[in-house]
Amino acid sequence: MEYSCTRLSDLPDEILMMICRNLNNFDVHYSFEGINLRFDRIVHDSLFTSRLSFVTWMPYDFIGLLNCDVILNRYCLQILPDIHDKVKRLDLETSSMRQVLRAADYSILNSLALYNITEKSIHYLSVNETLSYLKNQITTLTLSIDGYDGDCGRLESIANIFNSIFVVFPRLTTLTLHESSYSNRARLDFADLLLPDFRSTTLRQLTLNVQCFDDCLRVLDGRFSRLHTLCVDLTNLHSSHEIQSRISCDDLPNLKRFSISCNLVTCDYDIRILPLLRRMFNLEELSLCLTVWQGSTYIDGNKLKKDIIDHMSQLNRFSFSIDSFIITPKQIDLPSAEDIQRTFVDFSNTKVISCVDYFPEANQARCLCYSYPPLTQYCGVITNNFLGGLFINVRLVSLFDERPFEHEFFNEIRKSFPHMERLAVKNDKAQHFRQFHGPIDGSENLSVIDYPFLNQLIIVDVHDDYIEQFLLHSRACFQGTTLFVKYTSLERVTRHFTRDETRINCAKINKLVLYGDTKRSSCLQEYFPHAQICYRRIF
Repeated sequence: MEYSCTRLSDLPDEILMMICRNLNNFDVHYSFEGINLRFDRIVHDSLFTSRLSFVTWMPYDFIGLLNCDVILNRYCLQILPDIHDKVKRLDLETSSMRQVLRAADYSILNSLALYNITEKSIHYLSVNETLSYLKNQITTLTLSIDGYDGDCGRLESIANIFNSIFVVFPRLTTLTLHESSYSNRARLDFADLLLPDFRSTTLRQLTLNVQCFDDCLRVLDGRFSRLHTLCVDLTNLHSSHEIQSRISCDDLPNLKRFSISCNLVTCDYDIRILPLLRRMFNLEELSLCLTVWQGSTYIDGNKLKKDIIDHMSQLNRFSFSIDSFIITPKQIDLPSAEDIQRTFVDFSNTKVISCVDYFPEANQARCLCYSYPPLTQYCGVITNNFLGGLFINVRLVSLFDERPFEHEFFNEIRKSFPHMERLAVKNDKAQHFRQFHGPIDGSENLSVIDYPFLNQLIIVDVHDDYIEQFLLHSRACFQGTTLFVKYTSLERVTRHFTRDETRINCAKINKLVLYGDTKRSSCLQEYFPHAQICYRRIF
């Protein structure tokens, strides 16, 4: 260590600065703080002190970096007291939050990110008198809520956390709800809770997830009078006429930026979304990410212009991903992708990609239109007509077609959606490869597709070929995934839970959700040694 430090000391300041810039600030201070006065001068530069993050992201979770007493004590007793007056933002995990905040007075701290926050920890911030000075300093807050599992108790706890935020931090201008993965997403559900303290006269930017459309309306009911930016993701677009009658529907002239997304299909685009947008006539930026059941007419460029753009004279940025489905009686002429593309002729500043699919067995058709590069977190239903591209924000992917998906198609999906966490496949057509090459034993010359972030795989309504596509270790690689599948299909593909070619991937499943037959093979748990197994009758 002495030899390496001597060599570092020989380097000019410019080179040392370059080395530090290639490290995260946590490592910079832990490695170089206190070596000598010269090193202290370098690491005390605002580049390395203005933001300190004590959290790292792992798939499905945020992990605190101060989980060792030696590291925690060095930071709290030596490092933070030296640089406390230079720190503008802290990223903290709940387990070490108290120690870090009590280590020093942070006189210019104005931004906090609190990960894995609990109702207990937010209460601590509200009652601790030594931290009361932070109440008037913090203007930007990012929250990740701990352990959300969707039960009623947790929903109430989430509501209580939100109800306390503006009591603890009354001068917030920016609030963001963040999550480690889609499966950990915590949603605010007003339900019968009034949340009287979830309001602010200073908040200007809000990003959060809510349960339904009524909750979105409540956020816009006047409780945030100075709000100019709202990004909201909904579980569904369901709404109650009774509740709507009690919620303010005044115009929203202060709102300049609005983003709304929902992964589930809605039939209420015309009666829910459009009236809401009409209240936002001063919007400068708009983002829509929706799957819509239209009945008879696609949502194309002409409809977007007529229903939205023509009503927003200040709009200068419009990003969207809109997947519209219609019923298609036989003997009807449907517009082609080229026809749809021509309806976007007035979108001169936006690159738009259009895709049209016809599903004759279901008597349905769909039109997917999206701006490129895509910024939305959903991308509608993907079929064999998928044109490729890079969708770095999309974490939920749904595949459906009445034509088979081949191995290379899945490879393209993996490349286009590198952060995919949830994959749902619906296809009852056998793969052509299987038809031409006969039974698969795992020795075919196909590349292994790696799914590093996949935590939910839904392959219930599929041909057995797609179960093999993911369970054969010669075709797919994943870790710690929840698998949704029919029992009888799984039993066939694994040859009554004895097949060696699928054993490796089955051992990587941490939760197995089985549909249909509730009988249990004595070999099932042994074949899925790390899986929690549960049964559902209906999907």
